[in-house]
Amino acid sequence: MNIVNQFQEIPTTCISDAMQGLNNLDSTIKPLKDEYRVAGRAFTVKMPVGDNLVFLKAIREAEPGDVLVVDAKGDTYRAIAGDFIVGMAQTLGIKGIVVDGVIRDIEGIKQLNFPVFCKGTTIAASGKAGQGELNVPISCGGATIHPGDIIVGDADGVVVIPQAMEQEVLDKSAQKLEFDIKRAEKVSGNRDEIIKYLDDFLSK
Repeated sequence: MNIVNQFQEIPTTCISDAMQGLNNLDSTIKPLKDEYRVAGRAFTVKMPVGDNLVFLKAIREAEPGDVLVVDAKGDTYRAIAGDFIVGMAQTLGIKGIVVDGVIRDIEGIKQLNFPVFCKGTTIAASGKAGQGELNVPISCGGATIHPGDIIVGDADGVVVIPQAMEQEVLDKSAQKLEFDIKRAEKVSGNRDEIIKYLDDFLSK
């Protein structure tokens, strides 16, 4: 199993803990449906506020399995895309979309069952003047993202794993998940174990 697929199985909370919470996107960037989960390599998009032509270029140039990560400057007035454009991305094999901005046609996009993480929805469309850059370092939701970094998103939010530390983060986050599972199994429904856990923790 490749490393991206291994991250697919790990909650963002464990991944965040493995990096001391330093590479999380802003908490306002959430999935349109709680069940959405995505893990893939970032294809980065730097777009001007209200101009999504470069986003269309990204859909054309990205590889199947990529996650489009869009620096839309946090704009919440004009949508980067609607259901028609998002549907094209899905058909071409894009794995998901993460944007520090908004989308529109929310009902149509939800019907696609395609992972979109954003700040919400709006009505206004973007223009198409043609500015922007692809596959360059960007800031998205307060986090720095380079092309090829691993992006993982679930109901809790989105986290980015820099390429230089992806194996280390995978190992630490997998250990954290195993620890959390064993801890929950030990104390769940057991009053004595809960008291002991709290006493041990508070005595540190």
